[in-house]
Amino acid sequence: VYLILNLPLIPALLISLPLTLPQASSRLSPPSLSAALSPFSVTRRIGHPYQNRTPPKRKKPRTSFSRVQICELEKRFHRQKYLASAERATLAKALKMTDAQVKTWFQNRRTKWRRQTAEEREAERQQANRLMLQLQQEAFQKTLSQPLQPDPLCLHNSSLYALQNLQPWADDSKVTSVTSAASVV
Repeated sequence: VYLILNLPLIPALLISLPLTLPQASSRLSPPSLSAALSPFSVTRRIGHPYQNRTPPKRKKPRTSFSRVQICELEKRFHRQKYLASAERATLAKALKMTDAQVKTWFQNRRTKWRRQTAEEREAERQQANRLMLQLQQEAFQKTLSQPLQPDPLCLHNSSLYALQNLQPWADDSKVTSVTSAASVV
């Protein structure tokens, strides 16, 4: 259902255009009503904006490829991720497919391949992180249980000796003082 109103074409007014008319306009006939309003004509739709639309076109059903076609496409994809137009046309003809079908299959397969490789890289990264944390934890436990072997260079320098023996997690009773250790040397 459409109602033709003669209103000025101002975009801001089109958005919030009221559809109410004065009481006197109900007595006017449509030609005299349009003459009484502005000289610019605007078609305004009454009702929901999606009403009276043409129905959407039916989607094309999904194409099913044979196992032989998929096997050949996969083999070719394994060797070559991108095909030139001549190669694509030759492959399409050999597999009794259209050029567009081969092109779409390769596009979809590349998308799947990228997603799979990204997932594999993420899994490898997480595994490497777990391994690093495990190695760090083992090294930390080893330093707690075994005292450090004195470095010959550190034995002759009290500052280096103090740095080597700095273990903030150790009990105070186990730490020897820097001055007593340096005096031993």
